[in-house]
Amino acid sequence: METSRYLDCLAQDYALLRSAAVAAGQEAPVPSCPGWTVADLTEHVGEVYLHKATVMRDGKSPDPWPPEEHAGVPPLTLLDDGYRELTAEFAARSPDEPSETWYDPDQSVAFWIRRMAQESVVHRMDAELAAGIPVTQAPDDLAIDGVDEVLKRFLAYGSVAWPEEYARLEGGHLAAGDRTDAIVVTAGQTSWTVWPGPDSVTVTDGRAAAGAVRAEVAAGPDAMLRWLWGRAGDEVITVTGDPDWAAYLHRLLRAMTG
Repeated sequence: METSRYLDCLAQDYALLRSAAVAAGQEAPVPSCPGWTVADLTEHVGEVYLHKATVMRDGKSPDPWPPEEHAGVPPLTLLDDGYRELTAEFAARSPDEPSETWYDPDQSVAFWIRRMAQESVVHRMDAELAAGIPVTQAPDDLAIDGVDEVLKRFLAYGSVAWPEEYARLEGGHLAAGDRTDAIVVTAGQTSWTVWPGPDSVTVTDGRAAAGAVRAEVAAGPDAMLRWLWGRAGDEVITVTGDPDWAAYLHRLLRAMTG
């Protein structure tokens, strides 16, 4: 996706998130984030925006975070302030300008442009679920990009970068250490192959040979993005092969995305 497209999607989802948060009311529970209210959700997104703006502005992650002056600021104000500061930093910088990130292979502003667009679409869904209004379908290009991001950067990279999180997999591993068993994820017309193991995960573009595939999980782009992030149930996907391996994929994702 082009930078301008990410920024357009970010703007649209920020506006939809804010509107849904107002409609829901700050005390409404967020069903897709157990234990959170809309106030918690709104504050979280605002703090994330402000944190990334600070990282780009200062050249490093702020410590401590959040700053004391955020205490007592209304969540919607934090959201608005965060979006304003974040987009101002994006406007002032080239996407290829260096920026500290948590993903070692990409230390650039472009990483945060993509990440904040994807952060916003998922949490916009949360706000709409809390408001009890129809969840706006993510555009196909943004949803496919989001599937790619969560599989490669959160699951595959995360399994190596944060092995202690990966090791705490609920229910244990189905895959052996030889990486001969695969799970295919198909969103619309785009597929990825997930090769899990007890120590880490590898993700490749396209489909593995049929003999290696234990299960294929398929859905439309929006539905697949929601399912991978735990914002939709199994009713939105079609599983071919062993359903235990589809459930295994979901457990792997929960371990690496919280």
